[in-house]
Amino acid sequence: MFRSSSDAAMADGGASDSRPLRIAVVGHCASGKSTLVGALRRRGYDAHAVAQEHSGVTWLWRHSEPDVLIYLDVPLAAVRARRGDEWPQAVYDAQEARLTDARAHADLVLDSSKESVAAMTAHAVAFLSQCAPKPTPPR
Repeated sequence: MFRSSSDAAMADGGASDSRPLRIAVVGHCASGKSTLVGALRRRGYDAHAVAQEHSGVTWLWRHSEPDVLIYLDVPLAAVRARRGDEWPQAVYDAQEARLTDARAHADLVLDSSKESVAAMTAHAVAFLSQCAPKPTPPR
């Protein structure tokens, strides 16, 4: 799902006095945050994972002031396939609650259970290519 945001302005060709987009990736444990962040970094993006699912501070993702927020959705069945059948429903539910604010503000939502890493990366790169970098603050 693509969602525009005031923080993810559409491209205008990019200015020479701009910095790279700051990209935050959030999602449940085993959703593929580290994998997607690694793939984006290898392509030159300033991406980082936020351990929002472990924090009771529901707006933790905002602390890094991302230009773009990517949310990786993953159902409990996929988490259990990746982490083991014993992964507790209660842990998944608690993470779901902690991720509510991030999901509501996500610029891009990807279902990591339905796409390969390559496909998720391609979707993210396609979306990011439409986002203009923020201007670099004056020195």
